[in-house]
Amino acid sequence: MKNKLNFAYSGEWIAVLLTLVGGLAVLQTFIIGRHFIIPTLLLLPTLMFANLAWYGFQHQTWAKNLLMWMMIVMTCHGFFALFWAKKYREVLGVAFLPVGVAVTLLFAWLSWRYIRDNALWFANRSAK
Repeated sequence: MKNKLNFAYSGEWIAVLLTLVGGLAVLQTFIIGRHFIIPTLLLLPTLMFANLAWYGFQHQTWAKNLLMWMMIVMTCHGFFALFWAKKYREVLGVAFLPVGVAVTLLFAWLSWRYIRDNALWFANRSAK
């Protein structure tokens, strides 16, 4: 079995992390919060991320492309948050800029490695 702990699977591992966080959010809102509609709404993206991770680990091209776009959007979100985020600035205070820049650069680097290592998007065009 091929080692799954490398940059070619970074999108899948991010989806696994989001699945775990979503699963905990579902349990928390259902058990502790005693809500019934909110956990169902949280369950939908949790199941989507779980399926993306599963099929990405199975080398399905459609899942890898969706994960690539997810990572690009997350990188863009981080970049735009550096200029216009209010809530993150309030929570982190003076640490906002160093943390925000570091997280944005990390996601940009992971996105680039994921695209390159899986020969997606522009990397795939140069291989032809």
